[in-house]
Amino acid sequence: MKNKYIIGAFVAVVMAALVIAVMFPPGFGWEQTAPTVSESEESHAEEEGVVRLTGDQISTSDIEIISVEASSLDAEIIAQGSVVPSPQGHAVLSAGAEGRVSRINKRLGDAVDRGEVVATIESREAAAISSDVSSAASRAELARTRYERERRLFEERVTARADLETARSELQQAVTEADRARQAASASSVSGRFIAIRSPISGRVTAAPAVLGSYVTPQDELFRISDPNQIQIEAAVPPEDARKIAPGDPASVETPEGEIVARVLAVTPAADLENRAAIIVLSLGANADLVPGEYVRARIRPRADGTRSSVLVVPSEAVQSIEGRDVVFVRTPEGFRAQPIRTGARSGDRVEIVEGIAPGTRIAGRNAFLLKAELGRGEAEH
Repeated sequence: MKNKYIIGAFVAVVMAALVIAVMFPPGFGWEQTAPTVSESEESHAEEEGVVRLTGDQISTSDIEIISVEASSLDAEIIAQGSVVPSPQGHAVLSAGAEGRVSRINKRLGDAVDRGEVVATIESREAAAISSDVSSAASRAELARTRYERERRLFEERVTARADLETARSELQQAVTEADRARQAASASSVSGRFIAIRSPISGRVTAAPAVLGSYVTPQDELFRISDPNQIQIEAAVPPEDARKIAPGDPASVETPEGEIVARVLAVTPAADLENRAAIIVLSLGANADLVPGEYVRARIRPRADGTRSSVLVVPSEAVQSIEGRDVVFVRTPEGFRAQPIRTGARSGDRVEIVEGIAPGTRIAGRNAFLLKAELGRGEAEH
């Protein structure tokens, strides 16, 4: 009997084990698995600080790509300047005599050739000058006739040599007076009672205060002519920076189409009393699509004096602040990557980079703030 109870208990245990195995298969609810990171989260972790952009998108956004180079804050002086005509490319046309504007041949913006008549003035002074020319010419002709008569009489031994010499002297004086009168008329562009106002240069009319029929005086301005190919840049710099600049130093001028090579032509010896700035005159190395009055930014590079230290210098707009850290956006095959850096001294719109980037690295310059905005937008979406 005892053996029967033992066998029955064993069978019951085996049956219970079979039932449990069927109802709860191995691994069901007994092992707690560790939480896994989704593919999107893992991808976001890998792309932290990365902005993906194609070449076309970079071009459309007008993001400038610059190369980090060793330089110095003192090695380049940034100055705001304006385009002005050069002395050889600007002319102010005045009336030159009292009179009335009888004809206007050019309007504002018209092209003008050198020596071309842009207006005509009817003047009593012109009539007087023309009269002087006619009188001088008549006296010269009369003196010539007398001289010829005295020469014939002298050859016929009728008159003395003294009479011939007197006639010759009078002729020479009369011819000189006639030439002087003609030159005066030519200098004033006088023809009859009219004075022709001629342009001494080729260019375009940039100002035309002359009014048809108005009465003008010799000092009245009638036209301004500027040659677009004869321009220069006048940049204002602090006096302490002006002392570092000398004629012949290289420079460049920023335009919407790119930079134009320039050179320092002159440095004013004193600062302006109003704005306390010295004026640096730059000559352009090539004709540019600039017009007088336009504002530009000039970069002047004084020649090295051997005392400046070389560090990495970038435009301040290339440095962006993200979560309290200074970063630059390094160009990558897929777009840009935010690279933390440590900055140093700042001067104007340029900043030194102490560490975090190597020379020659290509980074975003102008419009780098667009990358910061895009990076913030992407993180907000995640």
